[in-house]
Amino acid sequence: MRTNYCGAINTHYLNQTVILCGWVHRRRDHGGVIFIDLRDREGIVQIVCDPENAATFHVAEKIRNEYVLKITGVVRHRPEGTVNLTIHTGEIEVLVNSIEILNPSLTPPFQMDEENLSEAIRLEHRYLDLRRPAMQKNLRLRHKVTMAVRSYLDQQGFIDVETPILTKSTPEGARDYLVPSRVNDGHFFALPQSPQLFKQLLMVSGFDRYYQITRCFRDEDLRADRQPEFTQIDIETSFLSENEIMALMEEMIRNLFRDAIGIDLPAPFPRLSHEEAMFKYGSDKPDLRIPLAFTELTDLMQDVPFQVFRDVAQKQGGRVAALCVPKGGELSRKEIDDYTHFVAIYGAKGLAYIKINSLEKGMEGLQSPILKFLPENVIKAIIERTGAQAGDLIFFGADKAKVVNDALGALRVKIGHDRKLVSSEWKPLWVVDFPMFEWDDEDNRWKALHHPFTSPAEGHEDLLATDPGKALSKAYDMVLNGVEIGGGSVRIHRQEVQTKVFQALNISDEEANEKFGFLLNALQYGAPPHGGIAFGLDRIVAMMSGTDSIRDVIAFPKTQRAQCLLTQAPSAVEEKQLRELHIRLRNSGAIAT
Repeated sequence: MRTNYCGAINTHYLNQTVILCGWVHRRRDHGGVIFIDLRDREGIVQIVCDPENAATFHVAEKIRNEYVLKITGVVRHRPEGTVNLTIHTGEIEVLVNSIEILNPSLTPPFQMDEENLSEAIRLEHRYLDLRRPAMQKNLRLRHKVTMAVRSYLDQQGFIDVETPILTKSTPEGARDYLVPSRVNDGHFFALPQSPQLFKQLLMVSGFDRYYQITRCFRDEDLRADRQPEFTQIDIETSFLSENEIMALMEEMIRNLFRDAIGIDLPAPFPRLSHEEAMFKYGSDKPDLRIPLAFTELTDLMQDVPFQVFRDVAQKQGGRVAALCVPKGGELSRKEIDDYTHFVAIYGAKGLAYIKINSLEKGMEGLQSPILKFLPENVIKAIIERTGAQAGDLIFFGADKAKVVNDALGALRVKIGHDRKLVSSEWKPLWVVDFPMFEWDDEDNRWKALHHPFTSPAEGHEDLLATDPGKALSKAYDMVLNGVEIGGGSVRIHRQEVQTKVFQALNISDEEANEKFGFLLNALQYGAPPHGGIAFGLDRIVAMMSGTDSIRDVIAFPKTQRAQCLLTQAPSAVEEKQLRELHIRLRNSGAIAT
């Protein structure tokens, strides 16, 4: 039906007859000559309809935007002064011999090159939105990334194995999506949050190196970088240490960025312990493009008259820290108030500050509501520790360590972007030495920081029973520009260690057997040492494409209310279907049809 893609024609095809198929991007009538920009997935080519060819000109007069055409014509140079070197086809045009309208189109709700579109309109008409060059480019990039991943892993001896989509509910992480079983009354499958347990079983089965580019499902509140269903590059391998796994995966990501978008990432990636990342940046996924770090002040505030700082400094688990903003003295009172409201989102009760107007004038050169509450020697120590210069501003956080880390960590990122302090480099790193557990105040028990199958660090196994809060793990996260793009760990391969972790998590033997009995049994049959990692494909492609939302790199995404505006899913179902599934609706607002 066609000889070439529209966007692939150039001067190599001069004087050749080509057959093209595509959509009308624009139709222009210039003094009797009709020009059509014909578009396909490779780009746009200019079509010229001359009135001397009466038959084709008559057809061209009927054509409107988004009609599907088949044209036959001869490639020729564009007239002098009309060349467009910004596109591949910009030096040529095609003089039409014949036109066939393969299908007309209604007037679309938006033009394919229109910007600042409502996302609701885009998602409602996603099949049209995907015609837009930006979206075509994003999904082509996604394809390129997945092909590069497969190529690398294949060369490294990994085997692509599919794992079940209908599986057992093990609600230790996010909320599961449940699927009722028709043939097993009152029982449910769950859609997998990840293939974690199955890929570990594949290691027990001796496959040694596994990968899968797979769909995962989590019924959780959504953000720009989250979807109820998302795609994971899932990897597991046997007989490698965490350092060997990290080196293998780091090389994959370097190859991926080089092959897909021509970016050379550093080698090796820097590493930060979880403790250092929280201490310096208040985040376990710090954006190293921002040259701001915390300054610890807790020890300085033990005996100051300022009660807000003193009480926090003397309290177990309290923290006082500072964030020095270069040239922050330029900030207006309103901007400072806005930042104060911003940190309140993260639980901060206020945001104290000191403006450094002049260092030469001593205390007279400083401006702050809290100066009268702090001794001069403490203020001098603050300035010395932060390295503050004239014109800078120092923000303070004082509260529980988690509140200070969350609030000042978020403020660091916001100020970095607001003040244009973010470098243009790509800044990857590994965050390592994560704690095994974190305390859950709501449930009054320890929870796994990553997942309960993560191996404790060397020498930390005994802490599982005696002091779980001090136990570190063999976990590692890959972070890029402040985004966690991958997380993994060495797994527990001995049944007795897995049992100790369940006990630390207050999971009884009965509950462990009910939820994970198949894994515990498998670990007793010669399970090899193994570990792995999972990368968020959607996040990686979104970063590469420069978009803020992973919805822009997913063909048919959901909204932040977990709805598909295109198909109007989720939707009510017929009463007959509910009866077959042994389900009766209790919520009167969700009546079946």
